[in-house]
Formats: sequence, structure tokens, C-alpha cells
Amino acid sequence: MAAQKTGQNTHKFITIGEIMLRLTPPNYEKIRMASSFEASYGGSEANIALALANLGIDSTFFTVVPNNSLGKSAVRMLRSNDVHCAPVIFSTPEETPAHRLGCYYLETGYGIRASKVTYDRKHSAITEYDFRCCDFEKLLEGYTWLHLSGITPALSPNCREMILSCLEIARKKGITISFDGNFRSTLWTWEEARDFCTKCLPYVDVLMGIEPYHLWKDEKNHSLGDVKDGLPLQPDFEQQDHVFREFIRRYPNLKCIARHVRYAHNGSENSLKAYMWYQGRTYESRLFTFLILDRVGGGDAFASGLIYAMMKQYDPVDMINFAVASSAIKHTIHGDGNITDDASAIRSLMDMNYDIKR
Repeated sequence: MAAQKTGQNTHKFITIGEIMLRLTPPNYEKIRMASSFEASYGGSEANIALALANLGIDSTFFTVVPNNSLGKSAVRMLRSNDVHCAPVIFSTPEETPAHRLGCYYLETGYGIRASKVTYDRKHSAITEYDFRCCDFEKLLEGYTWLHLSGITPALSPNCREMILSCLEIARKKGITISFDGNFRSTLWTWEEARDFCTKCLPYVDVLMGIEPYHLWKDEKNHSLGDVKDGLPLQPDFEQQDHVFREFIRRYPNLKCIARHVRYAHNGSENSLKAYMWYQGRTYESRLFTFLILDRVGGGDAFASGLIYAMMKQYDPVDMINFAVASSAIKHTIHGDGNITDDASAIRSLMDMNYDIKR
């Protein structure tokens, strides 16, 4: 069982990003075969807010959605999962001319066929909104934890400016900042992502993943390459420890770095484990192998699991095992979000306990 220090939880969590309509053909069908779609809502930051709220964390989500039935429905879903949505902006057609909620289509993989995502999110409300009229000092007042990702700044220049502004304000206020690079090749190039996300590193306390960031071997001679060049997708302990220590050497503000490693046996069965640098050393989790019902949101469940375990002051090895177990259990749940509302269920999986709970 995970070790947890006693004491009242005083954390107030907020995250900022886009929520989208997700349309999925039923029964593992391909889009070209589909005559109907299952509708749900999701998005990386929204998924994390939802997961933490289900685990009892005071969790708030900020976004911009069109003031229409789709925008209201997306927010209603979050509220039904105990996410605070008071700061959400319901934009008018004058404020966001396309007046639309972003959308994506998911073809769920099966067996040897991988899942596939098709985005339809261009000109969504959050990309068109003018954030210069927002008071982010007021928005972030009273929160103890801010989570951001590399997806939102990829959406548009105004979103990039907004994310940098929030990082600066949160750092000034002493808010714990977590950041997940979450590269999306359909939104910007690898170099654009690395250039921007590297600018964020000096503000970050908890880093999820090791890409997309520049970690030059020689800052004065980039031709020598990046420290991460040649790192395999499934690194061993020594390889990962070396990269973590290079991050810490250059960005001593980082208090924790964690990344999960996926082993895809086929489209329906994967294994996960993770590495984490924390308090001067690198930890390695157990390896979890599982069948996949819905893979989307697995990385967000890992992030929310780690944030929860850090807030609850778990022992380091339990922190990283809880994070991987959170991701594993999400793969058994339909939809983007980990709606598990009982931390003991995740801890049981973390301890490899599969007995029926009576």
C-alpha cells in the first residue's frame, strides 16, 4: 500500500487548455464504415482536471468555448465530474468569428491495427479569442498548482503568449508548475515545439516527459547535437538517469522529472513502466501489462496520477508506481478521462492486487 503522510489536503489545482468534441465510430469500426458516432469530450488539460477532481482534488479548468449548445455541453460534462468551471469563457461570434468547438475523430485500434486520430480543430474558439482582455493575475490567485502542456501553445500565437504570461505570473506567485510537452505533429513542427517548450523550462517545477526540448551537448555549438540524440524509445535505467541529470544540471528549478515508457505488443495489448527523477535520484516503476479498451488519455492519466501522489506526499517509489497504475487503469475506460473516483482502486493495481472488492 502506498505510503501517505497525514494532514489535510490544501492544494487548489488549475489547468488551462482546449476541450474538444470527440467522435468515435462504435465497435472498432473505421470512419469510412461508420453510420453513427459515439460523442464524448476530451483534451489533455481537461482530462487531467477531470481525473484529479474524481480523486477529490479541488480542480479548476480554464478555457474558451463558443456560447452554443456544444460549448455548454462540454462544460456540463466537466461540471458533472466535479471540475470547477467558473473561469470558463463562453465566447460570442464577435469575439471568436468561427464560433466553433474543436473536434477530433478517433478510430479505435484492435489487434494489429493501431488507433488513429483525425483533428478538426482549426479556428476553434480558444485559438481566436483575444486574451489581452483577460486578467491572469486574478485568474491564478489562490491556486497552489498550475498545469500546462505543449498542446495549447501549438494552437495559435495568442495561445503561446497566454501560456508564457501564465508561467511568469505563476512563478511570481510561488505556484507549483507542472508541464507536459505533449508534441502534436499536426499542430506545429518538431523544431517549433522544441524552441517554444524550451523557453518554458526555467519556470517549471514538475516536468512530464523529456521532449520536445533542446538539451544541447554544447550550448555554443549546436552542431554537436542534443544530449537525447540516440536515446532509444525504451531506454535502460542508466540511459534515462543520464538524461535526467543533464536536465537538472541545466535547470535546477526542476524538482521532479517523470516519463512513461510504452511497449506496444499489438494494438490491443501494451505494457507501461516509468522513470522519475526526484530528490536527487532516479526511480524506476514496475512494469504493467494490460489489454486496451481505450488508449487515448493514457498519458494524461499518468500525469494526473503523479500530481495526485505528489500532492498526497507519497513515498517516491509509490509516486511513480501510482502514476503508471493510473495510466494502466485508464486504458480500461472508454473516453478521454480517467473517471476512477477511488484512489484505493489505483493503489490496488499498483500493488498488483486483482482481487474482487466486496
